[in-house]
Amino acid sequence: MRVLCAMSGGVDSSVAALLLQRAGHEVVAAFMRNGVAGKSAQEKSCCSASDARDASVVADRLGIPFYAVDYAEEFAALMDHFAEEYRRGRTPNPCVLCNQQLKFGHLLQLADDVGAGAVATGHYARVVDGELRVAADRQKDQTYYLFGVERAALARTLFPLGDLHKPEVRTIAADAGLVTADKPESMEICFVTSGDYRDVVRARGGTGVAGRFVDSHGREVGRHDGVDGFTVGQRKGLPALGTPHYVAAINPNSGDVTLVPRDGVLRQAMFVAGVHWLVDAPRDGEAVLAQVKVRARHEATAATIVATGSQARVEFATPVAAITPGQAAVFYDGDRVLGGGWIEGAG
Repeated sequence: MRVLCAMSGGVDSSVAALLLQRAGHEVVAAFMRNGVAGKSAQEKSCCSASDARDASVVADRLGIPFYAVDYAEEFAALMDHFAEEYRRGRTPNPCVLCNQQLKFGHLLQLADDVGAGAVATGHYARVVDGELRVAADRQKDQTYYLFGVERAALARTLFPLGDLHKPEVRTIAADAGLVTADKPESMEICFVTSGDYRDVVRARGGTGVAGRFVDSHGREVGRHDGVDGFTVGQRKGLPALGTPHYVAAINPNSGDVTLVPRDGVLRQAMFVAGVHWLVDAPRDGEAVLAQVKVRARHEATAATIVATGSQARVEFATPVAAITPGQAAVFYDGDRVLGGGWIEGAG
């Protein structure tokens, strides 16, 4: 069938397009322009002009149509949300929203426009019998970022890399002579071109409230120039207190940033809002046993989830460090992704 493949100019999406073509699909490539450019050659987005060029070169080698689509307005909305969340003392995850709203939202509309039956990306994930599953390469698995995708969208989604490991992907690219075969990975948020997210926050409405560093008893131990510079669980960039301390809480109104020793950021439970299920939703009040991730690189921890509507309380079998408001909490049953939501705070 005809498949719209999102191409970022990296090796993963390049190989995704190649494998689709080898499988007999008619592939159409789409590059998403985010409208962001760095101030120097060293500051660039992963959706930069050079990435567009690399994607178009790969598309030309494969002999497939290539479209660069302007999503600057949509990315601007993501950036505004990103900045506002930091000013509210929260730590946003724009990649989840990008997948939900753009890659598996607007791109599906574009797929309809070009007569494509499915959308494909270079994500490391799998869809099995309509369910989202973790990738074969657990170190590269990206299902944490995909919990917000609608089930109907998953039914029209292909993840060609789901059963591969990263070294295999690079080998396939090299054997096919793709220019992206040895291209380094982009690990940063695509619109944070300088490497410092605070530049984005301060360019889009200014800093958060300045205030005090306080200890667990509310005693002042230092000053800071804005709550946007901190996230729960952070250790670096804090006053020297003689022993390691971590951010435990951020008050966006008073500007107080609470610092505690390591054991002070351990929590047994949390509240989650905006719960989205990728399987049939449990009944209100029904306990669901699962493993839960509170950040992308977190080892999923056994937990009990009790949801009521779009809200849920999650109680962990063992305490979890740095439960961070604004981050995603994603629910797993082995390699199945059950769903997830947005962390509101510790319970």
